Amino acid sequence: MGAASVTGSTIPILGVGAGSIPSAALHDLQVRPVPMRIAKIVIERDHYLHSLPGGTKLAFGVFVQSSLQGAVTLGVGPYNGPLLVAGATSDDCLTLTRLWLSANLPRNSESRVLGIILRSLRRHTDLKFLLTYADLSEGHVGTIYQATGWLYTGLSEAMPLYDIGDGKVRHSRSLAHAYGSHSIAHFRQHGIEVELVAQRPKHRYLYFLDPSWRQRLLVPVLIYPKKEDDDGNH
Repeated sequence: MGAASVTGSTIPILGVGAGSIPSAALHDLQVRPVPMRIAKIVIERDHYLHSLPGGTKLAFGVFVQSSLQGAVTLGVGPYNGPLLVAGATSDDCLTLTRLWLSANLPRNSESRVLGIILRSLRRHTDLKFLLTYADLSEGHVGTIYQATGWLYTGLSEAMPLYDIGDGKVRHSRSLAHAYGSHSIAHFRQHGIEVELVAQRPKHRYLYFLDPSWRQRLLVPVLIYPKKEDDDGNH
């Protein structure tokens, strides 16, 4: 199964999986596929960016018993993502685009949740690797990605966001997903002036679900950046 055909319904309910024995509180965490509309509500309400990117493919909820305590989404990510790995196409990878967990959850919940999702994607999809980014402008360095074994590959290219006059900034892919184009000329033809909002680079991480693809990586693996009190909600 390729990334293009993966939907939330194809992933079984995720249990705690293998690994070290968690505390009782961590053991109570369950990760389940949820409808995209549920993830959208949670992310837009609680994540610091208050937006769900266009091109989102998978959405997971984090539950304690029947209480929804977090959401994780994966989607198509930057256009140049597959170019980081030799021979890769957009069907081989997804980007972890949003992760939000309630502050009420126990310590190490982020690592626990990510570990569960990584094992499930490895077992139930044909995805070869994942990408994710830690927002430098928010002081994030990707501590949870370091804790779950992602490879750090330095800073991404700083891509501007788009403001079409409604006070909401969007990535180019989200804009294209919603309106069919991210061309400034296209919007001007329809009487809409677009403002480009400069952004800082982000810390970029990769995780190989298929370890044999590790040798295809075309960029250097670097030493993890460090910063205290990284909250993990990326």
